[in-house]
Amino acid sequence: MSSYDALAASYDALTVDVEYRRRADYLTRQFRRSALPVETVLDLACGTGTIACLLAERGYQVVAVDGSEEMLTQAARKAAALERPPLFLHQSMPRLRLGMTVDAAVSTLDALNYLTRTADLKETLRRVCRWLRPGGLFLFDVNTPYKFRRMDGQVYLDETEDSYCVWRTFYAPRQKICTYQVDLFRLNANGTWDRAFEEHRERAWEREELEAYLAEAGFGSVTVTGDLTSRPPVPEEDRWIFRCQKPVRPR
Repeated sequence: MSSYDALAASYDALTVDVEYRRRADYLTRQFRRSALPVETVLDLACGTGTIACLLAERGYQVVAVDGSEEMLTQAARKAAALERPPLFLHQSMPRLRLGMTVDAAVSTLDALNYLTRTADLKETLRRVCRWLRPGGLFLFDVNTPYKFRRMDGQVYLDETEDSYCVWRTFYAPRQKICTYQVDLFRLNANGTWDRAFEEHRERAWEREELEAYLAEAGFGSVTVTGDLTSRPPVPEEDRWIFRCQKPVRPR
């Protein structure tokens, strides 16, 4: 996963349109429907920690991991005022190691798409299942192949009073890789601007691939829906949500 060296400090300001609270509400509803009571939650690839903090505010004991030190720095600042802040760990997804089991795991906003190698995705799913308690729930979302095809050749702009971000997207259908070229401009106190460049890559995983890898990792029941809904996905779906359960007894 990209380290988000340049974007970390501006990430929250540039993503104010993301409905984090609505997403946290959705996760909370899913936890309440879980056969296993949910008290401890893993937030995998937590970014700047917004979801982790929202879940912690709701009373969950949260362990949040991310591969970017810069994003975790922003997350720790955000969580400092919480009575029970999340525990933040600097780990890549395929090297997940908690040392404790959790009742549920979540991964939001297409984090798993950043795993572009099949071996890394399989190992990540295996490790998530390893650290889930029997009967535990794993909820994650991914950008769909349809969305990546639609994004090919597009240019997206985000701006605040002191930052300006340009995203250029290119999709390679044979490799199933979407490349984001990101130019970030930040205003200095003296009126000058700094420019930084990052390149991010996401893999378009087919639903059938993900379902097969989840079964291989040890998950039992898997349900796929559209984003933040209970309905089955439609063909023109930008985001899928996977609801996966670890069997109570090993298969």
